[in-house]
Amino acid sequence: VQLVESGGGLVQPGGSLRLSCAASGFTFTSYAMTWCRQAPGKERELVASIASAGGSTNYADSVKGRFTISRDNAKNTVYLQMTSLKPEDTAVYYCAAKRSPIASIDQYDYWGQGTQVTVSS
Repeated sequence: VQLVESGGGLVQPGGSLRLSCAASGFTFTSYAMTWCRQAPGKERELVASIASAGGSTNYADSVKGRFTISRDNAKNTVYLQMTSLKPEDTAVYYCAAKRSPIASIDQYDYWGQGTQVTVSS
């Protein structure tokens, strides 16, 4: 099983980034996919999730209206479009897969290695 994130980097406040996560080694269409993040000194938190078929999405209040999660099941890839970025969005961003729709973050099945997003002027 592999989840490989890409697209992180340094961006100025107000800027945009698009993260990608390529999945392999499991049946992608059977899993809900999530993006989580962890800032220094803070716990890992769920940012956004998308159902296995892609029809239902959820967002943390802190990113609603600014971030959009999507998936391409033909490419086994999940995306996170981030706009109007703020310094407090700085964190390592991880994609994760969960077989159970009700799984909590500590119960997610597979994790990527993470990609750093830094929002700074």
